[in-house]
Amino acid sequence: MTLETWWLYLGAVVLIACTPGPNVLYVTTRSIRFGLGASFVAMAGCLLALVMMLTGSVAGLSAVLLAVPAAFDVLRYAGAAYLIYLGIQMWRAPDEPETPTADGSPRETSFLSVFRGGFLVGISNPKLLIFAAAFFPQFIIPAAPWGPQFAVLVATFVAVELFFYVVYALSGQRLAVHLLRGVWRRRFNRVSGAIFMGFGAVLLRYRP
Repeated sequence: MTLETWWLYLGAVVLIACTPGPNVLYVTTRSIRFGLGASFVAMAGCLLALVMMLTGSVAGLSAVLLAVPAAFDVLRYAGAAYLIYLGIQMWRAPDEPETPTADGSPRETSFLSVFRGGFLVGISNPKLLIFAAAFFPQFIIPAAPWGPQFAVLVATFVAVELFFYVVYALSGQRLAVHLLRGVWRRRFNRVSGAIFMGFGAVLLRYRP
């Protein structure tokens, strides 16, 4: 891969990553509800899922999913169900902030559950497999070794995604001052819940 090709790829990834999706929404809502520390744990879960999905796509998992529609449907329905579940949880979230426990973690959650939630949100979107299978080959030089090129593509994607996670998480901290309680927190919970459920509905309608 040439430097010029990498810059082109970087620009495309930035445009993709800066558009909020389920992962960004999950990280941002954890930042607002539970603090910056919880948002970093959520990022770790999302990024682990992202690396697994991209690696799986490179390894040919996307071809398997396309060849076996039932396997894709299982992932699609499971992902949609989890996003809708998250939306319902957000919609029903209390209007008052959670009281921290003695160790500083929110009473109604734990870092393990936040990490698990981030991983499930990230892994529940099989469209990423299809996207990577179609997107990566555009920047690969067939005559050069594929391994190092794919490693650079995946590492760049993860780094850009992490950057925007941090940007949105810090923005969430600024919003948290205004969304800690009362009517604004209620509105935030309702809007976030509706968006999560909307992502789930879109995933249900998706066809490769």
